[in-house]
Amino acid sequence: MLCVSVCVRGEWFRVPSGGPSVSIQKLGHEALCRYFRAKKLEHGDRHVEFSMHRCQGGELLHPEDRVEDVLEDNDFVQLGNLFYFCKQYIFLDGNSLTTAELVSLGQGLFHIKVRKGHTFMSGWFKICVPHNGEKPLLYVLCVCVGVGDPLSVTRTRMLLALRINVLAKGYSGTSLETLEAMIKAFNASCLSWVPEKGTVGASGDLAPLAHLALGLMGEGRMWSPQSGWADAKTVLEGHGLKPLQLKPKEGLALINGTQLITSLGAEAVERALSVAKQADVIAALTLEALRGTTKAFHQVIHAARPHPGQIQVAQRLRSLLDSEVFPSQISESHRSCSRVQDAYTLRCIPQVHGVVNDTIGFVQKVISTEMNSATDNPLVFVEFRETISGGNFHGEYPAKALDYLAIGVQELASISERRIERLVNPTHSELPAFLVKEGGLNCGFMVAHCTAAALVSENKTLCHPSSVDSLSTSAATEDHVSMGGWAARKALTVVEHVEQVLAIELLAACQALEFLHPLKTTAPLEKVHELLRSVISPWDRDRVMSSDIKAAHTLIKQQKASPSQLVW
Repeated sequence: MLCVSVCVRGEWFRVPSGGPSVSIQKLGHEALCRYFRAKKLEHGDRHVEFSMHRCQGGELLHPEDRVEDVLEDNDFVQLGNLFYFCKQYIFLDGNSLTTAELVSLGQGLFHIKVRKGHTFMSGWFKICVPHNGEKPLLYVLCVCVGVGDPLSVTRTRMLLALRINVLAKGYSGTSLETLEAMIKAFNASCLSWVPEKGTVGASGDLAPLAHLALGLMGEGRMWSPQSGWADAKTVLEGHGLKPLQLKPKEGLALINGTQLITSLGAEAVERALSVAKQADVIAALTLEALRGTTKAFHQVIHAARPHPGQIQVAQRLRSLLDSEVFPSQISESHRSCSRVQDAYTLRCIPQVHGVVNDTIGFVQKVISTEMNSATDNPLVFVEFRETISGGNFHGEYPAKALDYLAIGVQELASISERRIERLVNPTHSELPAFLVKEGGLNCGFMVAHCTAAALVSENKTLCHPSSVDSLSTSAATEDHVSMGGWAARKALTVVEHVEQVLAIELLAACQALEFLHPLKTTAPLEKVHELLRSVISPWDRDRVMSSDIKAAHTLIKQQKASPSQLVW
C-alpha cells in the first residue's frame, strides 16, 4: 500500500492510499478529513471542491485516476483551489478587521456576520437624484470600464469582504437589506467578474468596485464553486439569491472607496510579514554554509543602535545559529580560523532585514487603518442628520504606504541575490563551483543565480513609486490622483519576486550544506534542511530546476520555513 504526503492549507498529512483501486479524489478527501480533525473543525455539511498537484513537477492529477497508477510511494501532493463552507464566522463591524483576517476571508476559511453599524437608509435621508429605480443601475453601468484579467477568486473575495466591512461601519447610507444581500453573496462565494486594471485611486477604486456591484445586481459575469463562470443572474438564482435592487445613494455607496488598493495591500502586507521572517532563517542557513561568524549578532552591538527590527532580527539569528542551546558542528569546525569579519551580506543581516521588518510594520498600520475607515462619498452622519461630501475616497494613504512596502521588502531579495552569488562562487565559498560536483559536465546553480538576478533587476523598476504620478481626470475635477491600484499590484509582484529569490537561496544554501557533511548545523536549521529534502532531492547532476524552485517557493508561501513552524 502506497503512502503519500498531502499538503492542505500549509499543513502536511501522511495518508495511506487505502488499496490498489483508490482514486486521487478519495486520497484528497481523506487528507481533508485529517485536516478538519487537526483544526478541530466540523466536517458536517460542507461542500468541498479541490484540485491536486504533485509537488515535484507540479503535474495536475485527475481525480478519477488510481493512486497507484500516477503516484509513487512517499510521493508529495498538494491540494489547490480548495473551497469549502463552514460554520465559522468572522464578525465585521467596520472598526476591527485585521490584515490576517481579511486574507483568511479571501481564502474562504470563514463566513461573515456583521455587527451592524448605526447608519442605514432612513426616512429622513434623501438624495438629489430621480427616484425611478433605474438611476443607481445606470450609474453603476457607466463606471464598469475596467480592463485586463479578472482578479483571482481569493482577491475578489477579499474585495467583497472589505466592502462589506466599510458599509458595516455605518456612514455610507446603504439599506440593511443591501448589506445583508452582499453578506449572503459572500457566504455563498458568489463573486463578480472584476478586471484588475482601470483605477487611478482618486474617487476611490471606481471601476473595480462598479464591476463588483454589477454582478451582485445580476448583470455581467459571476463565479461560484458550483457554477464556475456564468451569467451573474443565473449564478445568484442557483444559490437562491436575488439580484440587488439599489435604492437612492446606494449606487454611489457601492462604488466609492479604496477597497481594491487596500485589499490587495493587505495581502501584500501579510505575505511580506511571512517572507521577512523566513528570510532570517534562510540567511542563517547561508551563513552556516559559508562558515560565517556569529559575532556580529551579539546583543550589545544591536542595543547600541536600538532600532526594533534590527534587534528582532539579531535575536532571531542568535536563536537559530550556534549557541550553548543549539551547538553547530560546522561552527565548531572553523572556530579558530583567522577570519575577523564577514562580507556585508552576512554581517549586516540584522541591519538590512531589520529595516524591512520596521517598514512592513509601518505599512501594516496604515493598511489596517484604511481597512476600517469610511472611504466613500458623501458620508451620512445620523447624529447630525446631515450628509457631507469630502475626500476620504482619495487613495494617497494606501498608495504611498504600498510604494514604501515595495521599496522596503525588495531589499530582502537584493541582499539574498548577493548571498546566492557568494554560495555559487568558489572564490568566496570555498565550495565546488556552482554547488555541483563535476562542474565541467554540470551547470549546477549557475543559471538559477541568473534567475535571481533577473528578478532583482525587475524589482528595481517595479520599485519606482507609482504614487508620485498624477494625471488629471473627470474634466479636471479629479485633478490629483493616487495611482494606488498600480501601487498595490506592483507591490504584490515585488513580494512574489522576493519569495522566489529566497526560494533559490534556500535551495542553494541547503545544497551547500551537502558538501559539509558529515558536519551538521544547529538543530533548528537541520529541521529546515530536512523540510526541503522532504520535497526536493540534492543536486547531484543537472536536471530541470524550475520545478525545484517552484516547490521551494511553495514551502515559503506556506510559511513552512517560518521560525514559528520550526519545532525542535
